[in-house]
Formats: sequence, C-alpha cells, structure tokens
Amino acid sequence: MNDRKVASPSCATCNVSMDRRICLTSNGIGSKGCPTLIKKDIAQAAQKSYLENENLLKFARQAAIQESECYANRHEQPYVLQPIKPRILEVIEFAQKMDYHKLGLAFCIGLHTEAAALAEILTNYDFEVVSAVCKSGAIAKETLGLTEEHKIYKGQEETICNPVFQAEVLNSEETDFNLLLGLCVGHDSIFFQRSQAPVTVVAVKDRVTGHNPLAALYLSGCYFERIKNPGKISK
Repeated sequence: MNDRKVASPSCATCNVSMDRRICLTSNGIGSKGCPTLIKKDIAQAAQKSYLENENLLKFARQAAIQESECYANRHEQPYVLQPIKPRILEVIEFAQKMDYHKLGLAFCIGLHTEAAALAEILTNYDFEVVSAVCKSGAIAKETLGLTEEHKIYKGQEETICNPVFQAEVLNSEETDFNLLLGLCVGHDSIFFQRSQAPVTVVAVKDRVTGHNPLAALYLSGCYFERIKNPGKISK
C-alpha cells in the first residue's frame, strides 16, 4: 500500500521558470504540488463549466478580452509588456462589455472622498450608480455584544460596519455589478457572501500604506521586516 501523501497545491512556491511552467505552455513542467498536474479532474470539470454555462462563458470571455486590452502594441515581436489602463478604467470597460447599466458601490466611510470621485466618473460613462456606505443601517456596536474596549473612539457612540445591509441595499436595487471600495478585512468577505450581483474590488483597506497592501510585501525585507516575525508585531 502506498502511504505517501500527495503534495497539496502550492503555486505560490513554484520554482519552475515562467517559460517552462505547464500552466503557461502545453509542453511545460510543474513543480511538486502543481495543481495543473495533480488536480487534472478538477481542471477538466472547470473547463466543462465554462463551456456549459452560457453566462459564465460570457463573463470569462469578456474578462480575458479585457485583460488583453490592458496592454499596448501587442503586435510587436518579441513582445515586452506595456500596460496602459488603471483598474478603474478596466472596471468601466468590463462593465460596458457585459452590458451592465446599474452599478452598486459599497464603500468605507473613510474613503468617502474617493467614493464620490468614483461615482462621478461612473456617471460620466452613463452608468446608474447606487451606493451604500459601511456605516449605513446605524447599528450600535453594543448590539453585537461589543464593548467600549472594541470601539475606536472609546466613550462615544459608535456604529458597526454593516456589509449585510450594504449588500442587501444593492440587492434590493437589483444592481448588475457591484464594486467594493475599501471595506475592512472580514466585512468584505461578508459582502461577497451576501451580494446577489457579481462583485469586483476597486481598492482594499490598508490604513497604514494608503490602501496599497503590497507595499508591506515589497518592503518585507527591510522596513516592514517585522511582518515576517509574529513575535515582533505590536498589538
């Protein structure tokens, strides 16, 4: 009996060069834990899903087309990547490709200025925009069993971030596509679960890096080295 444990999928630690990876070229190879090789049944089922679900097929096709259109001069050979479109423009163009008209915007109150700017831009592109801020619904933190210790401003009235309410408000308006702007970790997860329309993220919450969480990864070898050492994180 073979008791050897099959490696778990581990793309994040793949050590195969990009030009030789099986996920990128048909005659490529995979490292230990390559899901393309060890999960072939799932890969086949995924392909079948795209081909048998008309809505999924359209969504996936337009997403792939949008991806390619984000680069200029693709006719040049050999090709060197030349990205030309910021994410906001990508979102707009993808929504147009999908014939979406009513867009939902769920945003953090800390990004209210950015939300107003985004809503104005979307309106300029003839989208109808429905928006809901995280504090809407006005549920006191005490309602969830939270205490003064769990408030940002202790001793003051404070409402919860309310992604259930945000999602249900947009659901009630029958939005075609929902955009997330700066919701907290966990609150964004709840919104994903409750939204009836497909969701994309315009920006994520990162209070320290100006909502650019990759900055901490880029600097994890120097100024943000402490994030690699659990014992060094300040509470």
